[in-house]
Amino acid sequence: MTVMDFFGCAFLAFGPPLAMFTFTVAAEPIRIIILIASAFFWLLSLLFSSALWYAVVPLRNHLAFGLVYSVLFQEAFRYLLYWLLRKAEKGLEKVTTVHVADSRHTFAYVCGMGFGFMSGAFALVNVLADAVGPGTMGLRQGTEYFFIISATTTLCFILLHTFWGVVFFSALDHKKWIQIAWVVCSHLFVSCMTLLNRYEAYAASILSAYIVLVLTGAMAFNIAGGKARNIAHCFIRK
Repeated sequence: MTVMDFFGCAFLAFGPPLAMFTFTVAAEPIRIIILIASAFFWLLSLLFSSALWYAVVPLRNHLAFGLVYSVLFQEAFRYLLYWLLRKAEKGLEKVTTVHVADSRHTFAYVCGMGFGFMSGAFALVNVLADAVGPGTMGLRQGTEYFFIISATTTLCFILLHTFWGVVFFSALDHKKWIQIAWVVCSHLFVSCMTLLNRYEAYAASILSAYIVLVLTGAMAFNIAGGKARNIAHCFIRK
């Protein structure tokens, strides 16, 4: 049963993102490089967050404080990655046949996915390790739904980071400060809502996270030039 929990939660959290990676990123080497670079930038944000957490001794026991500045560091490094990519566009033109200026939304999508993969890995790897056994949650304390809720939340954050990347990069290109504020504020909101999980208010945290996911996904879809009729064509066969 524990092994089934492990594979079920792993496929739930990482299955859709891996499918997205396979069909949209894996075919282009430059996209893989950018994804790895973006994952490294997320790790740098974690490093700085950890350093600040270690330095501010009086607030180490306050999870909300660490969560807020961790989100702010992630968004700061998202901006730094945007700035670096824009500076490197001329160099990227020389190593790829893709016209970089026309692929900005694609690169933003890949950068967001890199952030999401690394965030999801750090969020769920330890949980998956515990899911293997020797016991399961819910027998004496906690809820038996802990693993499935963790996987569901991780999937949501991976997809959110992907969509946030598209919205954030486009907003910086066109100086749309409201969209930038949406990315930062929605990131803070969804992350803070997960604090309710300590009280086992899972419905509130997951429902709010997926509402933000739908709204941000629709925003990213519109920014990337998607139209409602394009979705309809996927389901209508002529």
